[in-house]
Amino acid sequence: MEVIRSKANQLVKQTKKLHQKKYRKESYLIEGWHLLDEALASGAIIERIFVLEEFAEKVAGLGSVVFVTREILIELADSQTPQGVVAQIALPKQDLPANLSGKYLFLEDVQDPGNVGTMIRTADAAGLDAVFISDKSADIYNLKVLRSMQGSHFHLPIYRVARGQLLDLCKENQVPVLATTLSKDSVDYKQVTVPNEFLLVMGNEGQGISHEMTQKADQLVHITMPGQAESLNVAVAAGILLFSFI
Repeated sequence: MEVIRSKANQLVKQTKKLHQKKYRKESYLIEGWHLLDEALASGAIIERIFVLEEFAEKVAGLGSVVFVTREILIELADSQTPQGVVAQIALPKQDLPANLSGKYLFLEDVQDPGNVGTMIRTADAAGLDAVFISDKSADIYNLKVLRSMQGSHFHLPIYRVARGQLLDLCKENQVPVLATTLSKDSVDYKQVTVPNEFLLVMGNEGQGISHEMTQKADQLVHITMPGQAESLNVAVAAGILLFSFI
């Protein structure tokens, strides 16, 4: 059994570049057995599997297996205590749908990887039809986002889209836009008559939703907080709203 032991190995050096967004043009990395299982179950294209030789039996029958030392696996992983496997996955080819009919989440300039991953996982748990993310939101193939999503990106489509383009798409398909804000024009989410189809918009952690979104949303909503905290974490707020609206 051949095992890669050197950090100078060209395959290791090329693969490690996928930690950087600019190199993730055609593929990305996932870490851990759970995500590998999710990738296999979803039919994702697995280009290569890097694994410790002690787990040879677990990857028996899988193609493109590369055995590495723990030191090399740590180089390729994001965590310092990887579970024993890192896989390189082909980026899916997803075109923006021409028609919308269902329940959707839009992350408008949400920049924290943990928040992005958690909200996509929550949308998956709530049975939404897709998630849209703006150009300025965190890259969903960032290893921290992937860890937070826990494989949810294999379960529902995720589209990166410009805000204006998505608003036009919602208007064309008569999908109401519900946007979260503490504006004086917003109403408590418990008072909202939730339509059968909607796009729920969660805004940036510090700035909230954009002025354009405030102007064009069909309904502005907020969560009334009887306590003294000024605001809720955006991912927590998304969880409350999604499970109230579905």
